Amino acid sequence: MRGLRGATTVEENTAQAIWAATQEVVSEMLKRNNVKPEDIGAAIFSATEDITAAFPASGARKLPGFDAVPLFDARQMNVEGAMERCIRVLLLVDTDLKQREINHVFLGKAASLRPDLTGTGR
Repeated sequence: MRGLRGATTVEENTAQAIWAATQEVVSEMLKRNNVKPEDIGAAIFSATEDITAAFPASGARKLPGFDAVPLFDARQMNVEGAMERCIRVLLLVDTDLKQREINHVFLGKAASLRPDLTGTGR
């Protein structure tokens, strides 16, 4: 079992924007790591306090194969100066990839959270 991380941001606090951003980041996480929904033990989503229009997990639930994946939403800590309108994802997956082979995915403004991954393919 490995942890696969991702994050993204939304431009507006609407259900459609939240669901679309969540689906985009999760789909990219699966694609870059050759993971299928049946490989996922659990998916944990967190959102900043300014995301109130929808649960990110409800967007992921709409993805093919996610009807059986355990999903959980949480609120991120309200830290001064933290990124706004940010959704973070942790997938716990069964994979043969080594920890350093995992491709974590940070999209939108969230790419600045992990500049060490920019351009590395990870």
